[in-house]
Amino acid sequence: MSIAVSVRPVSHPLKAPFRISRGVKTAADVIEAVASADGHVGRGESVPYGRYGETVDSVLAQLAPALASTDVEAACAALPPGAARNALDLALWDLRARRTGVSVAAATGLPIPSALVTAVTVSLDTPEAMGAAARAVADAPLIKIKLSAEDPAARLRAVAAAAPNSRFIVDPNEGWTFDILDGLKSLLADLPIALVEQPLPADADHDLEGWDPPFTVCADESVHVGGDLAALKGRYQAVNLKLDKTGGLTEAVAMLKSAKALGFQVMTGCMVASSLGVAPALHLGGASDFADLDGPWWLATDHPGGLRVERGRITPPKPGFWGDAKGAEGLWL
Repeated sequence: MSIAVSVRPVSHPLKAPFRISRGVKTAADVIEAVASADGHVGRGESVPYGRYGETVDSVLAQLAPALASTDVEAACAALPPGAARNALDLALWDLRARRTGVSVAAATGLPIPSALVTAVTVSLDTPEAMGAAARAVADAPLIKIKLSAEDPAARLRAVAAAAPNSRFIVDPNEGWTFDILDGLKSLLADLPIALVEQPLPADADHDLEGWDPPFTVCADESVHVGGDLAALKGRYQAVNLKLDKTGGLTEAVAMLKSAKALGFQVMTGCMVASSLGVAPALHLGGASDFADLDGPWWLATDHPGGLRVERGRITPPKPGFWGDAKGAEGLWL
């Protein structure tokens, strides 16, 4: 079977600036991949991420050999984990479903739930602004709080006061030292914290060895693929699966099983992306302890037929959007 592949960069403006400890973005800059064969078309999307040395141009360059390959599936498997492999891997999964009539849900044994609670993110800002943002989503069961090293306690209190019925994922994006984390231990223990996500830089997480917090600490930047998991025991109690880190659904499905076998709680996360990039992760989210899949919620305009996030819950995309056995040509006009 001959598979033709094309890729292109796309920029999706955001409805509001998205700030974390490393910086701010106003658009989701993604790579779309299209794989076609026998009259069928599969699509995938990934997000080049600067934290991992990726840019739009570098990901396009990584994909160039696959575009010219006579064996696209082998070329995809040969790519390293990251955004390039993710875009192509997802397009191939989608194409395979449409060619064979076997959906991704059936092939993986991971159906998309009819409704899924997702964290909705309050991005980094002043305590007052973060409180206002939390108040606007206070009906969400789970809120992610982006923090930095600058007065995290005031920001935590502001969000907690504004959303008294929610649980929280606290995410400094590697922005804290161990002293900051340890100093916040009592405050965090008093709040309804679901997870504290990647508080320390990935190269400093040895400081977590043997530390016994009264909350669950989740690895994000410290974990990419299944081979990373064993070294995290004793430091983290949960791991964040993201398709852009694993390099696609193929590795992520195997990693989900490995993480659970090792006793980790699992959160399925995403970058700020469109529904095309996040819909595949719903298969993992339904089998995870937590989901953080509000990426499309940040877009000013998403794809027609994509997923919706309302009151902290995801409604899946329309049938045929991604990974279904039937075509979806009408959704992509």
